[in-house]
Amino acid sequence: MKIRNRIALSATAVTTAVFTVIVVMVMLFSSANRERQFYKTLYDETLTKANLYFSGKVDSGTMHEIYRNNRETIDEVEVAIYDEADRLVYHDDSDADIVKETPQMLSSIRSGGVSEFYSGKYQVVGLVYTHDGKEYTITAAAYDGYGISKLKALRVFLLSAFILALVLLYISGYYVAGKALSPVKDIVDEVEAITGSRLGKRLPVANAGDELGELSGAFNNMLDRLEKSFEAQSRFLSNISHELRTPLSALRAELEIAILKERLPGQYEQYIERALEDARNIEELSAGLLDLARAGSDSSRISMKQVRTDEILLDARSLIMRANPGFHVEIIFGQDNGEENWITVRGNAYLLSTAFANLIENNCKYSSDHHSTVTLTHHREFVHIRFSDTGPGIPKGELGRIFDVFYRGSSQGSAKGHGIGMTLAKTIIELHGGTIEVRSEQGEGTVFIVSLPHI
Repeated sequence: MKIRNRIALSATAVTTAVFTVIVVMVMLFSSANRERQFYKTLYDETLTKANLYFSGKVDSGTMHEIYRNNRETIDEVEVAIYDEADRLVYHDDSDADIVKETPQMLSSIRSGGVSEFYSGKYQVVGLVYTHDGKEYTITAAAYDGYGISKLKALRVFLLSAFILALVLLYISGYYVAGKALSPVKDIVDEVEAITGSRLGKRLPVANAGDELGELSGAFNNMLDRLEKSFEAQSRFLSNISHELRTPLSALRAELEIAILKERLPGQYEQYIERALEDARNIEELSAGLLDLARAGSDSSRISMKQVRTDEILLDARSLIMRANPGFHVEIIFGQDNGEENWITVRGNAYLLSTAFANLIENNCKYSSDHHSTVTLTHHREFVHIRFSDTGPGIPKGELGRIFDVFYRGSSQGSAKGHGIGMTLAKTIIELHGGTIEVRSEQGEGTVFIVSLPHI
């Protein structure tokens, strides 16, 4: 069932419950009020006939005649009078005798003063009347035909109005729900028009303050993230295919040349060595791409704990120097105040070690003496790590692209690399809530400054 129908039915159901309570209350009140009013009428009629009878102004025969005549046109009150000995003194119609008085009933009326009860469909009033020092027990009974007919008419009217109101309510609820949900249909139409090739399309936000506006805004934000992800993925795949093509082509060329003709054993060794070098380049590139993909993951999916930046720097230096015995790495620890918190951060040790190792390796590759100086300091809530080299520096026009994936500067010279290290380092640092900036002057070297929030 569609939401429009559910809203209309829900509104109708709620209103039906409210209407039902109101109708039942009206019927109960009307019924009780009719009964109360008719009992009062009976009481007044009883006193009137009693006064007429005992005053002697109207004899019994005349009263009987009046009763019989009135009974043919209206629901006349039937009155019966009993003396103290429960003898019948007067009765409008003893043959009919609606009430069927018994000694127990008369005794109960005398003890209660005034009694009100039903005898079948007839309402009955019983009271004690005093005349000339004697007490008489009087009963009066009648059927409230007029009141009952009005009550039935009211019941029919309320039931008809109730049914009509429900029909009108459902129709109006269906219409109002349709108007209220029309923006949702517009959103559905707009969403269906968004495809992989049209991720730039956005939902219109008519009113940012209401729920549908918030929904459209949230959906647009999601589309922004998806579009960026798709664009990054497209660029990434394009760059990967481009970067892998070169070493794979070189590897294939070396092997094809090697088998063109028979060669001396020493020549085969040279071709094999060059092929191995190409294979190592492919392996390094693949490892870098895997690290870059891992670093680009959602931080909530990466294991984080308290780690010491000094220990991670020492591990990164050890890793670089094992792989490159000719590199020199100097680590300077400043501001030793005996507190460990300022060098402790919340992060992933493997990823931080990878970022630091890439920055150290970048220093060493571009320094003429393959030297990198790493300084660890802190200021307020951040720990700062400076990676300095004495290389040729980076031209100002290239500083803005230094962190682009697969980008290699014009001053790379003979330094090996795939243009992934700086991108990977920046991604990892930002994943840990930190920042990285580069300062460089041509001929004076380059400094990378990493800032991470400490515990």
